[in-house]
Parts: sequence; C-alpha cells; structure tokens
Amino acid sequence: MSSTGELRHTALDALHRSLGATMTDFAGWDMPLRYGSERDEHIAVRTKAGLFDLSHMGEITVTGPQAAALLDFALVGNIGGVKPGRARYTMICRPDGGILDDLIVYRLGETEYMVVANASNAQVVLDALSERAAGFDAEVRDDRDAYALLAVQGPESPGILKSLTDADLDGLKYYAGLPGTVAGVPALIARTGYTGEDGFELFVKPGHAVELWQALTKAGEGVGLVPCGLSCRDTLRLEAGMPLYGHELSTSLTPFDAGLGRVVKFEKEGDFVGREALREAAARAEQNPPRVLVGLVAEGRRVPRAGYAVVAGGEVIGEVTSGAPSPTLGKPIAMAYVDAAHATPGSAGVGVDIRGSHEPYEVVALPFYKRQK
Repeated sequence: MSSTGELRHTALDALHRSLGATMTDFAGWDMPLRYGSERDEHIAVRTKAGLFDLSHMGEITVTGPQAAALLDFALVGNIGGVKPGRARYTMICRPDGGILDDLIVYRLGETEYMVVANASNAQVVLDALSERAAGFDAEVRDDRDAYALLAVQGPESPGILKSLTDADLDGLKYYAGLPGTVAGVPALIARTGYTGEDGFELFVKPGHAVELWQALTKAGEGVGLVPCGLSCRDTLRLEAGMPLYGHELSTSLTPFDAGLGRVVKFEKEGDFVGREALREAAARAEQNPPRVLVGLVAEGRRVPRAGYAVVAGGEVIGEVTSGAPSPTLGKPIAMAYVDAAHATPGSAGVGVDIRGSHEPYEVVALPFYKRQK
C-alpha cells in the first residue's frame, strides 16, 4: 500500500486495463489476476509462452566495500561466494530462525548486489537489512520504484527474446543475469523463473515498461504468446513444487522445518543472524524429523485449499499449504506438510478434510510437473 492507504500501480497499469484484465489487490498492489481464461494462460506458458508483469516484487540494492560481508551476516546463504553475473536463492531469517522471506540475490558487480524480495515482505526485508547494516561499510537502498519487472516464460521464450536482443542468451545460465538491450531498452536480463518452464526476467526502468511489453507482444504474436496474470502464475508454481511465502514459508517455520535446510550455509565465515537457533533446528530435524512438504493428487474432483487438514486413520497428520486444480494433470493438486510417517510417495489411506468429508488423495513426490529439457 502507499502511505495514503491506496493501492500501488505498476507502470503497466493502464495497459492491463486496456487488455481487459481482471485486477486484484495483491500485497498492496493493484495487479492483473487474469486477462481471460486462467487455464488458457497456464497452458500457453506450458506449451508456448506467457508474458507477466512482476513489477510488484521488491528490489533492494546493497553496495559498498562490505556489501558481501553485510549480506553474509544478514542472510543464511553464502553470498560472498556468488560470482558477478550470477544469482542465488536464499532466505532472511529472524534471530529465532523463523523465515522472514525467501529471496533471490543477484551479484551485479564486485561490490553491488540486488536483493529481490516478495512484494508482501519487501518493507520487512528492507527494514531488516537496514538494521543489520549497522557497522558495515555498505549502503542499503530501496529501489522498488527504480524498476519495472517483466517476465516471459515458456518453451517459446528464448526465441521471442532472441529476436529482440543480441545479448548472449545461450550463454546465460539458470540463476544468472546479464546487462543487455531488449528492443532498444536497457535491461538486466535474468533467468531464474517461477513457473517450471524456461524463461527470462527483464528488469527495466518503469518508463520503458510499456514499450518493452508491446515489443515482446509483437515478437510473440506468431508463436502463441499471451499476457498472463497472477492466477496462472500460482498454478504454474504449484505444479513446479515451488514455495510461496505465507503458504509454504512463514516466520513460524525455519528453513529446516520447510525442508529447505540446504540454503543455510553454516560453513561460511563469521556469524550470521539466526545461526545458533538454526543449528538447534538442524539438530532437532535430524533427531525428530519435522513434517515433510509433499504433493497430494486428488482421486476425485474436490479442490483442497490452504489450511485444510490432511488426515489418515481418523487422525490429523498435516495441513494443506496450497491447493488448486492442475490444468496439466487435469486433477486437483495440493502441497501439504504431513507427518514423516505418511510422507512416502504412495502412502495409503491419506485424505483431505474438505468441509467434513475425507476425500482420498495420493501422496506424490514434488514437483508435480518437470519440463523436458
């Protein structure tokens, strides 16, 4: 929200409305939920390409001689070990180990990093980084208004982007970013993705967003590119088994509780916020395994939602964190944290309590969907 309590608008707001988008409040931003059929948008990304406005994400720049040291102290990952031009998935935790947010950190130069936070947590992350910067020769800058972020995702996305840039897309690895020009617009071109498909994220000045969106739309006309809203972004990431803050991740969970202990790098030099609590969480998880994040596939047609109980033998054994119909599988699916005893794929007798009725579900390994390389 803006300081006046009004919804914030991206640089593409008028364009979304001209395309007939259904808009929704998302983390204080007025964002496109869908343009037409969310199922059609989802399938376009899986088979052709989709174009997203992600300008609500929170960009925070960290610069200075001790930028790497600050980020190594403030975050759980080994950020100093990231080479220029590469990116890393990591988390920022409270001193008690609870997850404040999951992040992508880009190393833009020797002493310059860009931290990308979830829209709902951008202010929290900015405040925490600013507070943790005390004593470091580094500057934390709120750059949320400095960027618009567009993403083109799907199997046709490399061809679409190649027609608009001479940047070395073939050399751009997964979790990397390089400066380039797309349709004459200066951009940071990244390749991280949140849909389970190949794709690119383009960080540009807000004043260039409309021009770039239109150029991408034109370049994708012949190969089935469609504009896509938040609704299909959610079903795409769910099929890809990717966590969403507020659903699979929260301050009540440590990375070890969320099955993402691998992002915590105890071997890095020096202290970091939450180190002691996270050591204890790691030891706890080894001795007494926490609930495990699994996939659930419905045998029937009823859709599970976040907060629904997962049951077996009349007992509650877990909780659904995200659920939706899967356009790719043609069945309702869910992610859920369940007791370790019921987390093995194929575990018998597992159901979801949907309004008092225990609907049968199959336990499967995540992700539900993996693209063919």
